[in-house]
Amino acid sequence: MTASSSPKKLGVNIDHVATLRQARLAEEPSVLEAALDAEQGGADSITVHLREDRRHIQDADVFELIEKIYVPLNLEMSISPEILKIALKACPEKACLVPEKRQELTTEGGLNLFSKRKQLADTVEALSGKEVQVSLFIDPIEKQVREAARLGAYAIEIHTGSYANARGAQKEKELLRIRKAAQLGKELGLKIHAGHGLNYENIFPLLEIPEILEFNIGHSIISRAMFVGIARAVQEMKKIIQAKNN
Repeated sequence: MTASSSPKKLGVNIDHVATLRQARLAEEPSVLEAALDAEQGGADSITVHLREDRRHIQDADVFELIEKIYVPLNLEMSISPEILKIALKACPEKACLVPEKRQELTTEGGLNLFSKRKQLADTVEALSGKEVQVSLFIDPIEKQVREAARLGAYAIEIHTGSYANARGAQKEKELLRIRKAAQLGKELGLKIHAGHGLNYENIFPLLEIPEILEFNIGHSIISRAMFVGIARAVQEMKKIIQAKNN
């Protein structure tokens, strides 16, 4: 790592621990215990998505995590008034605004920052007023990056799903889009994060993009944790990232 670069960080999304819990509407597995284990493995932040349909993370999880974890909580959220009200009460250190459709299995793409722009701007302003670091989850498209800066976001999180799903020459094209979006975002004064579909293999090319400072990863880590435990699964991913830092 050069003197001018910043260390890359790992945010761990633990939504799917709650998915398993909600399958039985039970008390286990514990979302808090999962977060603490992720911290033990080296997570720099914990991410949870409080969806409008409450399919996994529940309101009480958000407040408990903020109270009891040691690293920052990154709250993924839509811009619905109901969810914003909860976020303003909880005041997580970070919030990532994401699109949300009830029928989707997982977030399918980035926000269109030109849709519901006033509501989006008001949400960014309200959260920022509570000293929450607001990131916008967007596709690697120039006009979206520029609009994120105009909206006053602290950061953008580049949606890497298309890159993760691409093959061959298309994967290289998607990687180039991400690289250009990251460079532009930094030029505009935004912090650059990336996430969605990342795993222990496809993260390597993204580690070569110096502007990306944080990776938010969930599904692959929780999947790995089924066999080795959360702490070790996080540790393995953190070692990959730290190797680039060094």
